[in-house]
Amino acid sequence: MATLIVPFLVACLVAAGLGVYGKLHEPTGIAVNVAGFSSPATVKVWLATVAFVLALVQLFTALVMYGKIPILNNAQWLGPVHRWSGRLAFIASIPVALHCLYALGFDDYNTRVLLHSLLGCFFYGVFAAKMLILAKKGVPNWALPLFGGLVFTALAGLFVTSALWFFTTFGVKL
Repeated sequence: MATLIVPFLVACLVAAGLGVYGKLHEPTGIAVNVAGFSSPATVKVWLATVAFVLALVQLFTALVMYGKIPILNNAQWLGPVHRWSGRLAFIASIPVALHCLYALGFDDYNTRVLLHSLLGCFFYGVFAAKMLILAKKGVPNWALPLFGGLVFTALAGLFVTSALWFFTTFGVKL
């Protein structure tokens, strides 16, 4: 358990740091925009959707590698697909987080927005902890699946409170 103290503290510091920055920073309204999209919000929701789909790949490959889904057990490509889908999901999430923090900030004007703000801070905190756990020796066997599950759950919650909400409220658009 002692091997989890530093990752846990880092998770708390990252989450709290992002929350404090988001709350104290004066939102600019615009941070990320990409040509071909109708607005910065559509860029954000599509990148969040890509990150979530890649997180589903992560979940599937993890369940197969841990023997929870008894198919493709010996496939050599599972590990690389798991690692690369995680890397790409994280990369897709960075512009989304930058837009949320810089353009919108941490807000609480309704339950969805408050939950989204909290989940965003939690996601990056628990992600930092998971990355630290990957490199540590002597970590309990349950720690990596737990932190991986927390990362997935946070990202799923972020998707539901942002991209899915956007698509069901405003429709699917580029």
